[in-house]
Amino acid sequence: MTITEAPGGLVEGFVHPHSPAPVHPIWQSFAEFTAGAVGGVACVITGQPFDTIKVKMQTFPSLYTSSIQCCRVSIKNEQFIGLYRGTVPALAANILENSILFLCYGLCKKAVCQVMGHPHEDHLTALENATAGAGAGFFSSLGLCPTELVKCRMQAMHEVIASEGKKTTGRFSTWSVTKALIRQDGFHGLFQGLTSTWAREVPGYFFFFGGYEISRSILIPKGNPNAEISPLRLMICGGFAGACLWSAMYPVDVVKSRIQVQSMVGKVQGFMPTLKTIIRTEGIGALYNGVVPCVLRSFPANGALFVAYEWTRKHLILIQPSNFIYSF
Repeated sequence: MTITEAPGGLVEGFVHPHSPAPVHPIWQSFAEFTAGAVGGVACVITGQPFDTIKVKMQTFPSLYTSSIQCCRVSIKNEQFIGLYRGTVPALAANILENSILFLCYGLCKKAVCQVMGHPHEDHLTALENATAGAGAGFFSSLGLCPTELVKCRMQAMHEVIASEGKKTTGRFSTWSVTKALIRQDGFHGLFQGLTSTWAREVPGYFFFFGGYEISRSILIPKGNPNAEISPLRLMICGGFAGACLWSAMYPVDVVKSRIQVQSMVGKVQGFMPTLKTIIRTEGIGALYNGVVPCVLRSFPANGALFVAYEWTRKHLILIQPSNFIYSF
């Protein structure tokens, strides 16, 4: 068996022991789509508690002064399981987002190759890979926005109810929150915060994939660009990519979370009015509430994302049926 890996990590071709054949484009897209979904699951399992703290600090800055205090109070009020509130929609969001993201990333890389006149994807520069990532972020936002809206509402439900002087009773399921949202705002209400999601995802994934490709090229052994990178180095690359992502888009994420949570009680505004209100009433520093747990989360969560993605994609490429290329 022979695998040829590009510097960016994509497998360019696979030769079967009995009947040599390149990787079929449809099979490669299937591998990237599936690997992205598996990576999304790994990302949520490792990073959900950090994400819950982030959302709480973003949407209720007056209640929480630090990440540690937010964690302590949340566990006291909702038990440790409360930090995993919104996990089901988070899984749906990450599976949908990452499967679309990595599928579109592969397709966008091919498109950039055509525009720039490169014969293969391994000729793309870090800037060109980053541009492909920005394009992928645009399309993944369409799947991410509705599921993340439900997730954010579930994560901040305790605080929203408490702010109205009521007590939290019972548990809130993903379906009950989704049903209430559609009943109150209609189906189009699922896309509240889409503009701010685009404003977050497009530049965010420019830096995400750019950071990943740069760090990956640095950590690959000198003089051997096709060498396989170890899981530990992949974790480092994924963590660095996540840190680049959140450093670039965190203020936009704060605005998005405010819009999606405050729409529960009829306080929804557009992106720019919400941004201006936050700066005027709370100062620019409020745009970075919760940034510490977010950056801490990026290393285990995005590290796990890329390890799971690369491993799954590689093994799916290896099991391409020998007659697949002749089936289309």
